[in-house]
Amino acid sequence: MVSKINQHLYFLSLIIAIVFGFALIRSADGQYLVGVGSYDMTGPAAGINMMGYANLFQNTAGIHFRLRARTFIVAESSNGTRFAFVNLDAGMASQLVTTKVLEKLKTRFGNLYTEENIAISGIHTHAGPGGYLQYLIYSITSLGFVQQSFDAIVTAIVQSIVQAHNNLKPGSIFIRKGDVENAGINRSPSAYLLNPAEERARYPENVDKEMTLLKFVDAASGKSIGAFNWYATHGTSMSRDNLLISGDNKGAAARFFEDWFSSKNESSSTTTSKFSTSSDIGKLMEKSKTIKATGGQQCGKTTSQGFKVRKNDGSLFVGAFCQSNVGDVTPNVLGAFCIDSGKPCDFNHSSCHGDDQLCIGRGPGYPDEILSTKIIGERQFQKAVDLFNSATDQLSGKIDYRHVYINFTNIEVVLDGTGNNTVKTCPAALGPGFAAGTTDGPGVFGFQQGDTEINKLWKQLRDVLKKPSQYQEECQKPKAVLLSSGEMFEPYAWAPAVLPIQILRLGKLIILSVPGEFTTMAGRRLREAVKDTLINNGNGEFDNDTHIVIAGLTNAYSQYIATFEEYAHQRYEVLIPN
Repeated sequence: MVSKINQHLYFLSLIIAIVFGFALIRSADGQYLVGVGSYDMTGPAAGINMMGYANLFQNTAGIHFRLRARTFIVAESSNGTRFAFVNLDAGMASQLVTTKVLEKLKTRFGNLYTEENIAISGIHTHAGPGGYLQYLIYSITSLGFVQQSFDAIVTAIVQSIVQAHNNLKPGSIFIRKGDVENAGINRSPSAYLLNPAEERARYPENVDKEMTLLKFVDAASGKSIGAFNWYATHGTSMSRDNLLISGDNKGAAARFFEDWFSSKNESSSTTTSKFSTSSDIGKLMEKSKTIKATGGQQCGKTTSQGFKVRKNDGSLFVGAFCQSNVGDVTPNVLGAFCIDSGKPCDFNHSSCHGDDQLCIGRGPGYPDEILSTKIIGERQFQKAVDLFNSATDQLSGKIDYRHVYINFTNIEVVLDGTGNNTVKTCPAALGPGFAAGTTDGPGVFGFQQGDTEINKLWKQLRDVLKKPSQYQEECQKPKAVLLSSGEMFEPYAWAPAVLPIQILRLGKLIILSVPGEFTTMAGRRLREAVKDTLINNGNGEFDNDTHIVIAGLTNAYSQYIATFEEYAHQRYEVLIPN
């Protein structure tokens, strides 16, 4: 049992080891070069399976709003240390996408941008075209690799990085934090309650409500050129029945932010807007409702280009809403209810009368999922505006990064200081919790979250594909192995084994690029462990004012990372495939 569930402990020990060397580098003050970029990455809008819900019948059939790749680059000088952070309106990052992006960047920039100093992160929308990841488990419902999806994402990343690079100029970066209200709740509270009471008592909520925002300002003009923030809530406001391409709530928030900034600049030549508070934004929205429709006009061949595609040559403001430790956080904040009775779902299993498919989460606009997307997007947008307008804490100091590849399938982890309690991680495997799905998107009939047994029929079907080894079954306990994906290699690998781990440093801001979805408590433990290591081994460079941000679903995807205690419950968020 412990060998599997301590992947979380290994993530901690690995990142701490990286941080130890990271912290010994002396910081250097000085003005940064900053640049931002944005490019359309919408992809095929008809007939392509969407990535996220693993629903074979959820194929694109139109566009809610278009998707974008948004990038910021920070550098110490024109040829100095730098890194690029790319935020995608996509379900998650892909190692295959990264490989192709690096190949294209090398022809243009040489070794200036590499896997070491580029982070590519997904917002985790479940409403974007799929088929762009290289592992079979992620391409089953898309019926394999989809070249159009892949090309659209690669092109957008490359072009957004090129824009940001070409737009590099002296600038300042400001940081601000604040809580987002009512944009996410814990969808697995029964698992969260298994964490130690004394640990839970340190936090007021069972989700992280804090948003961390960076504001980028052009030194010459004093004008803002962009803002990126990190906050944890799932991209599942749009349901598994939705067929419209959408950036979900985070994509919507980004559009609201960019449109707000554009409108405020049109009405004022200064950097201070008369619409500078949440109440003023509300007044502006109310005023917009009084504008009468014009009756429309006939669409021409270029209408979509002119009015729907937001062109950006690097001169427009870029606002990005990035993902964090989102594992157990849902935007369906009204809670989960049984669709047959209207009563709350079973607390421990998120089912109704033993049926997982009857338990569905409700967003704030229920039953209108597009309205729910808008509301959750607006709540993030409004907090971002507040933080943006009040950001005065300027970042300074060293830019640095660390990046390693680790094979997670057979790693020894020491659980205590004696060295006597050593365990190992396992190859990837999916359990009944995976088949049960979540309250955001129920899975297969006959499974419930929390199941630790598999019936005879499902075992027989499983064994047709691949019977798990005895080692795998023992190693994964208490998870019952429904699909031993880490032991499956035909026609090619079903699941990742080698994963990238990355840390970016921007002064006293540390960004942890992790290839999966940490639950709320797992993310808290990771941030705390990294911060303690920096303070204790950083030669005085770091203190309690050091900011630690988790960038989830970054550079690759390996599903969920839960705590030791949460794993015992075997809900959906304890897939931990490595």
